[in-house]
Amino acid sequence: MTIWIAIGLTAAGCYLLKLIGLLVPAGTLERPLVQRLSALLPVALLAALTAQHTFGSNSALVVDARGAGLAAAALALVLRAPFLVVVAAAVAVTAGVRAVGG
Repeated sequence: MTIWIAIGLTAAGCYLLKLIGLLVPAGTLERPLVQRLSALLPVALLAALTAQHTFGSNSALVVDARGAGLAAAALALVLRAPFLVVVAAAVAVTAGVRAVGG
């Protein structure tokens, strides 16, 4: 029964968050600072999610082959490689580190 309570609270929270977003005055949303922050927020959330999935394992900090793959992808991005090359580099380096590591 507690799972249904959690689902209900989550649904209510999402609805209230959406309602609060609709009640914000338009003048507030047109401020340059708010526009810049709202443009950067998805990037920050994606970076946090990537870091959590790369270096987290349950409740422990783990540095393994996924970190090397992420570093390879970051290097490919710095070199302005196409997206498929970035993904291929991450996959190849991760697989290579796992193969060498055992």
